[in-house]
Amino acid sequence: MKKISLKVAACLLAGTFLFSSCFVGQYGLWNKYINWQNHMTSSKFVNAIVGFFLVPIVGGICQFVDILVLNTIEFWSGSNPMASNIGKTQQVMGKDGRYYAVTTLKNGYEVKAPTGEITYFIHDDATDSWSVEQNGVKKEIFRFNADGTIQANVNGETKNFTLNEAGVYEARMAANGTFFAMN
Repeated sequence: MKKISLKVAACLLAGTFLFSSCFVGQYGLWNKYINWQNHMTSSKFVNAIVGFFLVPIVGGICQFVDILVLNTIEFWSGSNPMASNIGKTQQVMGKDGRYYAVTTLKNGYEVKAPTGEITYFIHDDATDSWSVEQNGVKKEIFRFNADGTIQANVNGETKNFTLNEAGVYEARMAANGTFFAMN
């Protein structure tokens, strides 16, 4: 029996990491580092100069940890520990020009309007569906079907739509230009 050389073993081991699709992930650590680096001072020029020196070192370490550890965890478990935004709140401008506080929950989002009204968008893993909850009233707005379509509640009627441009257009027409409004 022929022995495998150390070089061949190292290449095979590297291939198991690099070609297992574990490197395709959210790159949570890298993205957090880049966000910090871009906003560490109020001057984009200072940030660029400091980044010129830090990115090759710190950025390389972040990418290495992302590829070999965090994205591998994400591949096998379905979630990246560094990419989690649970509990974080962002200010998002609505179409009406006002800011809404959107907080990421473990199973969806909490949206607080400028008026103080709170709306929840909740994902149910068991049914693979999204619901909206407002003033204690919960209503399913859509669910993913096994055939790749979605089942949506439009104006009190349940319909199936394809997940493409034609399906979106059909949903808009069914809702008369509004998406899944609560009655």
